[in-house]
Amino acid sequence: MSEFTVLLVDDEEDFRRTLAKRLEKRNLQVLSAAGGEEAMALIRRSAVDVVALDVRMPGMDGIDVLRAIKAHDPLIEVVMLTGHASVEAAVEGMDFGAFDYLMKPVGIDELLYKLQDAYEARRIGLKRNSRGPTPSE
Repeated sequence: MSEFTVLLVDDEEDFRRTLAKRLEKRNLQVLSAAGGEEAMALIRRSAVDVVALDVRMPGMDGIDVLRAIKAHDPLIEVVMLTGHASVEAAVEGMDFGAFDYLMKPVGIDELLYKLQDAYEARRIGLKRNSRGPTPSE
Protein backbone atom coordinates (compact mmCIF):
# COMPACT_ATOMS: atom_id res chain seq x y z
CA MET A 1 0.00 0.00 0.00
CA SER A 2 1.16 3.51 -0.79
CA GLU A 3 1.82 5.74 2.17
CA PHE A 4 -0.34 8.85 2.22
CA THR A 5 -1.48 11.49 4.68
CA VAL A 6 -4.92 11.36 6.27
CA LEU A 7 -6.48 14.10 8.35
CA LEU A 8 -9.01 12.85 10.92
CA VAL A 9 -11.55 15.51 11.92
CA ASP A 10 -13.84 14.54 14.79
CA ASP A 11 -14.78 16.23 18.05
CA GLU A 12 -14.71 12.89 19.93
CA GLU A 13 -11.14 12.76 21.25
CA ASP A 14 -11.07 9.06 22.19
CA PHE A 15 -12.42 8.04 18.78
CA ARG A 16 -9.89 10.26 17.00
CA ARG A 17 -6.92 9.07 19.08
CA THR A 18 -7.79 5.37 18.72
CA LEU A 19 -8.37 5.67 14.98
CA ALA A 20 -5.12 7.59 14.50
CA LYS A 21 -3.11 4.89 16.28
CA ARG A 22 -4.71 2.12 14.23
CA LEU A 23 -4.09 3.91 10.92
CA GLU A 24 -0.49 4.75 11.86
CA LYS A 25 0.11 1.02 12.48
CA ARG A 26 -0.88 0.54 8.82
CA ASN A 27 1.86 2.97 7.69
CA LEU A 28 -0.33 5.99 7.09
CA GLN A 29 0.71 9.45 8.17
CA VAL A 30 -2.10 10.77 10.34
CA LEU A 31 -2.95 14.30 11.40
CA SER A 32 -5.95 15.01 13.58
CA ALA A 33 -8.18 17.92 14.42
CA ALA A 34 -10.99 18.36 16.94
CA GLY A 35 -12.98 20.68 14.70
CA GLY A 36 -13.30 22.53 11.44
CA GLU A 37 -11.17 25.58 12.22
CA GLU A 38 -8.29 23.39 13.43
CA ALA A 39 -8.67 21.15 10.37
CA MET A 40 -8.45 24.08 7.96
CA ALA A 41 -5.37 25.43 9.73
CA LEU A 42 -3.68 22.02 9.32
CA ILE A 43 -4.68 21.79 5.65
CA ARG A 44 -3.22 25.24 4.96
CA ARG A 45 0.19 24.30 6.39
CA SER A 46 0.46 20.54 5.70
CA ALA A 47 0.16 18.27 2.68
CA VAL A 48 -3.08 16.32 3.15
CA ASP A 49 -4.26 13.69 0.68
CA VAL A 50 -7.50 12.46 2.25
CA VAL A 51 -9.76 13.70 5.06
CA ALA A 52 -12.00 11.54 7.24
CA LEU A 53 -14.57 14.09 8.41
CA ASP A 54 -17.29 13.79 11.02
CA VAL A 55 -20.57 15.29 9.85
CA ARG A 56 -21.80 16.50 13.24
CA MET A 57 -19.43 18.76 15.19
CA PRO A 58 -19.85 21.94 17.21
CA GLY A 59 -18.86 25.13 15.42
CA MET A 60 -18.23 24.39 11.75
CA ASP A 61 -20.23 21.28 10.89
CA GLY A 62 -18.95 18.69 8.43
CA ILE A 63 -20.66 20.27 5.40
CA ASP A 64 -19.09 23.66 6.16
CA VAL A 65 -15.67 22.05 6.54
CA LEU A 66 -16.14 20.06 3.33
CA ARG A 67 -16.95 23.27 1.43
CA ALA A 68 -13.89 25.01 2.88
CA ILE A 69 -11.63 22.05 1.99
CA LYS A 70 -12.92 21.91 -1.59
CA ALA A 71 -12.52 25.70 -1.96
CA HIS A 72 -8.92 25.41 -0.75
CA ASP A 73 -7.98 22.32 -2.79
CA PRO A 74 -10.65 20.52 -4.85
CA LEU A 75 -8.41 17.45 -5.22
CA ILE A 76 -8.31 16.63 -1.51
CA GLU A 77 -10.71 13.70 -1.16
CA VAL A 78 -13.10 13.69 1.79
CA VAL A 79 -14.80 10.67 3.36
CA MET A 80 -17.71 11.73 5.55
CA LEU A 81 -18.27 9.84 8.83
CA THR A 82 -21.81 9.88 10.12
CA GLY A 83 -24.08 8.45 12.76
CA HIS A 84 -27.48 7.08 11.74
CA ALA A 85 -29.27 10.36 12.46
CA SER A 86 -27.15 12.37 10.03
CA VAL A 87 -27.12 10.16 6.93
CA GLU A 88 -28.99 12.88 5.03
CA ALA A 89 -26.17 15.33 5.78
CA ALA A 90 -23.57 12.85 4.56
CA VAL A 91 -25.50 12.31 1.35
CA GLU A 92 -25.72 16.10 0.99
CA GLY A 93 -21.93 16.10 1.36
CA MET A 94 -21.70 13.95 -1.74
CA ASP A 95 -23.40 16.77 -3.64
CA PHE A 96 -20.65 19.12 -2.44
CA GLY A 97 -17.82 16.85 -3.56
CA ALA A 98 -17.30 14.30 -0.80
CA PHE A 99 -15.78 11.07 -2.09
CA ASP A 100 -18.11 8.86 -0.03
CA TYR A 101 -19.50 8.39 3.45
CA LEU A 102 -19.33 5.69 6.11
CA MET A 103 -21.59 4.98 9.07
CA LYS A 104 -20.17 5.23 12.59
CA PRO A 105 -19.08 3.18 14.33
CA VAL A 106 -16.82 2.26 11.43
CA GLY A 107 -14.56 -0.78 11.30
CA ILE A 108 -10.90 -0.04 10.76
CA ASP A 109 -10.65 -2.26 7.67
CA GLU A 110 -13.71 -0.69 6.06
CA LEU A 111 -12.33 2.80 6.75
CA LEU A 112 -8.87 1.86 5.50
CA TYR A 113 -10.23 0.51 2.22
CA LYS A 114 -12.35 3.63 1.70
CA LEU A 115 -9.36 5.90 2.45
CA GLN A 116 -7.22 3.93 -0.01
CA ASP A 117 -9.90 4.29 -2.70
CA ALA A 118 -10.11 8.03 -2.02
CA TYR A 119 -6.33 8.34 -2.22
CA GLU A 120 -6.28 6.54 -5.59
CA ALA A 121 -8.96 8.94 -6.86
CA ARG A 122 -6.79 11.86 -5.71
CA ARG A 123 -3.73 10.44 -7.49
CA ILE A 124 -5.73 10.06 -10.71
CA GLY A 125 -7.00 13.63 -10.36
CA LEU A 126 -3.47 14.95 -9.79
CA LYS A 127 -2.18 13.10 -12.87
CA ARG A 128 -5.05 14.42 -14.96
CA ASN A 129 -4.41 17.99 -13.77
CA SER A 130 -0.67 17.79 -14.46
CA ARG A 131 -1.34 16.84 -18.09
CA GLY A 132 -3.91 19.56 -18.66
CA PRO A 133 -7.30 18.97 -20.25
CA THR A 134 -7.69 16.13 -22.68
CA PRO A 135 -9.44 16.67 -26.04
CA SER A 136 -12.62 15.05 -24.66
CA GLU A 137 -12.78 17.43 -21.67
